[in-house]
Amino acid sequence: MKKFAIAIGSDHAGFAYKEKIKAMLLAEGHIVRDFGTNSDVSCDYPDFIRPPAEAVARGEFERGIVLGGSGNGEAIVANRVRGIRCGLCWNEQVAIWNRSHNDANCLSLGARTISEDEALKIVRVWLATEFEGGRHTQRIAKIDR
Repeated sequence: MKKFAIAIGSDHAGFAYKEKIKAMLLAEGHIVRDFGTNSDVSCDYPDFIRPPAEAVARGEFERGIVLGGSGNGEAIVANRVRGIRCGLCWNEQVAIWNRSHNDANCLSLGARTISEDEALKIVRVWLATEFEGGRHTQRIAKIDR
């Protein structure tokens, strides 16, 4: 599998999964920068989601992963950053479509909605999936306009 530079961030609800995902990514040889949070103490998710999304949009990282309780708010925050295409994924098939059809550069996961094992599987398949191009290219161009 290709190695990526990955920006990762979570709120308190996603903290434990973030730590597991980060450890897996580092063990697999990816470069990872953790934008926090650094504990499970209640915090405001935009503070820890916008920075990794902005870093991906600036081209400092190839991919971003954001986590929270449901992953919904995190996806919303990330998608407010121009150049980010972040999708909330709850299983491996959705993660495949997220990459193959939407060329997503950011993945959102909800720690309260999926198991830790499923989260790790989703991350792996999301990183391994290539963008299909073709008819999807013009659709992404429309999004970016």
